[in-house]
Amino acid sequence: MVTIRDVAKLAGVSVATVSRVLNNSISSEKSRLAVLQAVEKLEYSPNANAQALALKNTDTIGVVVTDVTDSFFAILVKAVDQVASEYGKSILIGIGYHNAEKEKNAIDTLLRKRCSCLVVHSKALDDKTLKNYLDNVPSMVIINRVIKGYEHRCVNLDNQRGTFLATETLISLGHKKIGYIGSNHNISDEEERRNGYLDALKTYQLNKLNSAIVHTSPDFDGGEKAMIELLSYHSDLTAVVTYNDNIAAGALSVLNENNIKVPEQFSVIGFDDMPIARYLIPKLTTIRYPIDLMASYAAKLALNLADKTFECPSYVQFKPTLVKRFSIENAPKK
Repeated sequence: MVTIRDVAKLAGVSVATVSRVLNNSISSEKSRLAVLQAVEKLEYSPNANAQALALKNTDTIGVVVTDVTDSFFAILVKAVDQVASEYGKSILIGIGYHNAEKEKNAIDTLLRKRCSCLVVHSKALDDKTLKNYLDNVPSMVIINRVIKGYEHRCVNLDNQRGTFLATETLISLGHKKIGYIGSNHNISDEEERRNGYLDALKTYQLNKLNSAIVHTSPDFDGGEKAMIELLSYHSDLTAVVTYNDNIAAGALSVLNENNIKVPEQFSVIGFDDMPIARYLIPKLTTIRYPIDLMASYAAKLALNLADKTFECPSYVQFKPTLVKRFSIENAPKK
């Protein structure tokens, strides 16, 4: 593990000088450049390394999420907060917005505030950076992602199984012309969910339709735009599997505006089982993403790792389930 002493030695300065430079305190330009060059060469992560030593000194759990305005992440934060309350602790929140630099800043800020442990949802940071944090912050847990070699500190969902189940359900109802609306974010969830859809088509020997896969922003507007595009290409499409419930809501809006009855003429399946799914018309059939259970497990794991009283369990992967409501039906007869 690279330490601040290693940086000082390479830069030819004292540890105190390195500390002043890293904390933007007054230092000579020559020393500052020497320290920054040493940091870059050694790939030293100052906040993770320096603050990890003080992790046990507070009663705060740090949580990094993508966007607290999204109901998915709101549920995640609430679940962690409930665990924190149970253990007599509080939480601090950092937001990454699918941006590597912002995710890193969020983690570093929480470490500077001496959080006792971390639950991190990171999609933009690369594996190398996250491995460095995991090496230096023993009570950090990754949620909704798997880092090779650190599986016992990762909590995730079998995304591929989820969209396979969604597509398989539609096929069992006689649908053969099935589209997929995915996220345009370059994240593992999207690749896994798209692969689940494709695997189901292959398993049941259905041809992949040209232009039947559309990627869009994972929100209402994105769902509307993608559904318009699918309908433009395919007049014979009878069903669609979507990346999440927000996209499904946008798709339902377009179908309604075009007088295409759901589910009589067209079936839609979402993913996540967010609260909105129960209030759409018709109520949305979706794949349940148990983010509340996953976040609760991740928080308890992080707390126990911080106390060093918990033997790490084997890698746990949560399973998706189908929540059947009223947005799917047997394929219409042609």
